[in-house]
Amino acid sequence: MLNSVEQESVYRVLESLNSDVPWRSLFPDDLCSSAPHGVVCDYASVTGTLNIVELSFGYVSDFNSNPTCSPSSTLLDPLLFSSFSHLRKLFFYKCFTQQPVSLPDLSRVGSGLEELVFINNPTLFGSLSDYIGNMTSLRRLIITGTKVSGKIPVGFGELTNLEEATLSRNSFTGEIPENVSNLKKLKVLDLSQNGFSGNVPGTIGGLENLLKLDLSSNYFSGEIPETMKGLRGLEFLDLSDNGLVGGGVPLFLSEMSKLKGVYLSGNELGGVIPDIWKNLRGVNGIGLSRVGLVGGIPVSMGVFLGNLSYLGLDNNMLTGEVPKEFENLELLSELNLNNNNLSGKIPFSLGFMGKVGGKLRLEGNSELCVDEGVINLFYKVKICNEVENPISALVYGYGISSSSRVGDNSTCCWVLILVWVVVNLLWQRRF
Repeated sequence: MLNSVEQESVYRVLESLNSDVPWRSLFPDDLCSSAPHGVVCDYASVTGTLNIVELSFGYVSDFNSNPTCSPSSTLLDPLLFSSFSHLRKLFFYKCFTQQPVSLPDLSRVGSGLEELVFINNPTLFGSLSDYIGNMTSLRRLIITGTKVSGKIPVGFGELTNLEEATLSRNSFTGEIPENVSNLKKLKVLDLSQNGFSGNVPGTIGGLENLLKLDLSSNYFSGEIPETMKGLRGLEFLDLSDNGLVGGGVPLFLSEMSKLKGVYLSGNELGGVIPDIWKNLRGVNGIGLSRVGLVGGIPVSMGVFLGNLSYLGLDNNMLTGEVPKEFENLELLSELNLNNNNLSGKIPFSLGFMGKVGGKLRLEGNSELCVDEGVINLFYKVKICNEVENPISALVYGYGISSSSRVGDNSTCCWVLILVWVVVNLLWQRRF
């Protein structure tokens, strides 16, 4: 049987989260025998007593129907969870959405907590305290979509059993602690969409089990550390939209053969696109927009990246022709080459351009041109050799070509075709 102190504490938590539900009358008996979904008991390994080990709140789905939270959910007592000394999991999903709620004090929960999760609680505020370093059993730390702020405490580096640290979409500031390298079991580190600054610590390269690293949308500066080549098992890398500078696209990416996504957009890296793609055949997404790239696009990208579905190279200073080898990328569904200095004729077939459709972006390259038969797909790309007949080019600019669709019932289209024929006859008579 659950002890009376923990039983009462569960009732108080439930009433704080949703006072409209008569929890005590719905569940009057021992909560270890009959409890709402999300309240879980287990026997302590040493004492053999029954204790609360999991508390999960906030409706997720019909298959995970935790106790629902009302819009006025709150946690008035900061020590509300101090009675749960055997707690292993504490989970809140969309509970704190209107009333400001302080991050609860979990210093008395004990070292057995394995999962601490706050997802999409926009009115949750406060900061992580140094006591988090005492949660030595913690495997998952997820705080995302809140107003939690402040620096990551040094104690974060003492969580040596941590496997996932997702602290995205909050208001954290400061630098990543150097002792992050202690987290040898870490597989996911997501600090995106915060206010972090300073250099990306070189010690991050010691996280040899890391699968995902997302530091996007912060204020990190300096160069991408060379030590990151130690992340040989990395599958997802996102450093986009920071203040990283110099060094170009890192050559050590070629040593990360398991990469599936690499996103570096919005950093002044400069340099050329390196020819490193032979070793990155598993990549399905590449973001190199707004990074100051110069030179041409390597043909090897169209040869070796058979799994690629997204390629963003827009808003750089790339020159030369668009590699026709891109057409061999059967999975490619979005190609953005906008606003560069590319030139020559677009080499793609109608079939390829029809497949990619509106996600084939080529605008802002004044020296690029397209055959007149496909101008209807590219209203902002000029027709090849259009200077020979400017009036004809004007007609083409409205989406009509010499291979016009005869079956088109649009009166406007027929009129334009007639105009085109007459204009061309007059043009030829001039000579």
